[in-house]
Amino acid sequence: MITKILLTHKHPDHSGELRSFSHAKIYLSAIEADTLKLSGDNIVKVSFKDGPFHNFAESEKITDDIYFLPASGHTKGNSIVVVEKAGLFYMIHGDITYTDIALRENRLSIVFEDLEAAAQTLEKVRTFVKNNPTICLSTHTPEAVVNLEQKRIMKL
Repeated sequence: MITKILLTHKHPDHSGELRSFSHAKIYLSAIEADTLKLSGDNIVKVSFKDGPFHNFAESEKITDDIYFLPASGHTKGNSIVVVEKAGLFYMIHGDITYTDIALRENRLSIVFEDLEAAAQTLEKVRTFVKNNPTICLSTHTPEAVVNLEQKRIMKL
């Protein structure tokens, strides 16, 4: 049974079926929860209260080795999920870029609510990836499945 959902942002291709998981705790930034008008006992509005995580100034530890990081730009409340396991970091980066190629080429996604914040977030992601063995799990490319299966570390 699915008991926790970590929602990176409000767009319907990521949030459209939340109603199917009323029994699960749904973690998302307070900004996105308020924008979506989500409330209830199962909604956890993340406030990034747990201090720095590597080069990110703020974080929220969801459980052992799972962290939620603020990553505004694509949407104002966009977030990143990082799982740390066996010396590797698995990053679900919530449409900072849509594909691994774009991440390698330092290109933003084509949709953003705040261009300046999006560029700053992309730089933070790229710095994290350069400094840590990171498996990128971009949400809009089948390459993510291969990255996960092969534990393929992103090289920038």
